[in-house]
Amino acid sequence: MSDPSTIEIPAELRPSDGRFGSGPSKIRSEAVAALYRTAGGYLGTSHRQGGVRSVVRRVKDSLLELFAPPDGYEVVLGIGGTTSFWDAAAFGLIERKSQHLAFGEFSWRFAAAVGAAPHLDEPEIIESPPGTHPWPHETDGVDVYALTHNETSTGVAMPIARPCREGLTVADATSAAGGIPVDPHEFDVYYFAPQKVFASDGGLWLALCSPAALERIEKLAASGRYIPASLGLWPAVQNSRKDQTYNTPGLASLFLMAEQLTWMLENGGLEWATARCASSAAILYGWAEASDVATPFVADPAERSPVVGTIDFAESVDAPAISSALRANGIVDTEPYRKLGRNQLRVAMYPAIEPDDVQRLTRCIDYVLHVLGS
Repeated sequence: MSDPSTIEIPAELRPSDGRFGSGPSKIRSEAVAALYRTAGGYLGTSHRQGGVRSVVRRVKDSLLELFAPPDGYEVVLGIGGTTSFWDAAAFGLIERKSQHLAFGEFSWRFAAAVGAAPHLDEPEIIESPPGTHPWPHETDGVDVYALTHNETSTGVAMPIARPCREGLTVADATSAAGGIPVDPHEFDVYYFAPQKVFASDGGLWLALCSPAALERIEKLAASGRYIPASLGLWPAVQNSRKDQTYNTPGLASLFLMAEQLTWMLENGGLEWATARCASSAAILYGWAEASDVATPFVADPAERSPVVGTIDFAESVDAPAISSALRANGIVDTEPYRKLGRNQLRVAMYPAIEPDDVQRLTRCIDYVLHVLGS
């Protein structure tokens, strides 16, 4: 068949919702309906007044309930997403030198942002090939250990554990937070964004910060180091304590995230959410392992992400053709990360995505493979 987009997948095989993007991710229709009902008295109102501040407080309280960190940890919010947080960390979290585990596009981006900062020492970078993750180790002079809980580009997950008791352990949890188990005792900063597990829009970063991290942020803010106001972590801390942000946030993003958090907590919290993701992952990887033409890209089962699955295909299979056929049938955003350049599909398995829909997705792929003669 010359044009895979003309393939029509039988309706009985298709998932109830065809959104499998790794971010922005599927937003539950119930959350959108709740936003619509609230819109008249919420959207278009001041973010420094009670209506919006109550939603910020709801997000903060829900995150503390979800992760149950030790006493003294605080939720801090800022504008701009994870990319902005990396720059903010270079100014206001790293004192002199950081260590970075680099094993995919996004972990490398943080390392590059720090490496370009003229006021910091050259970072130590520990790398491994895509599809694997390296391990941190204690290094004299390092005051921030930068880990990545889930590398969204490759579908590799790693446990978060302090490499030593000196220095801050800072974990990028952009696509992991809420979908992979974590022990808050093992990090000082656990930062993430709303458009992945928390089924919202982007434009915000959020971080769970330990007392040691908060002390470091305040110390660097008072050190005389130049820090742009919009990237200042200390202003973000001060405003978050008032249930607001330094500058205007996306109100819809905040509300949708609050709705998702409530849904997760009502269903059983972090244990329920991570088990749901693990169930979807077992379906996807189990299907790939049983296939004659597909295989999990991440060879080590212990390193396979339960929230972002990457599946390689044999050379005889045209993975872009599969994605094209799926998209034509309303099953979208299964394409691999563009810079990885592999013949694969990438499938999000966040809590908002029904495990049954992941099962249906595998049946749709099998159907397309059959029609394509693969």
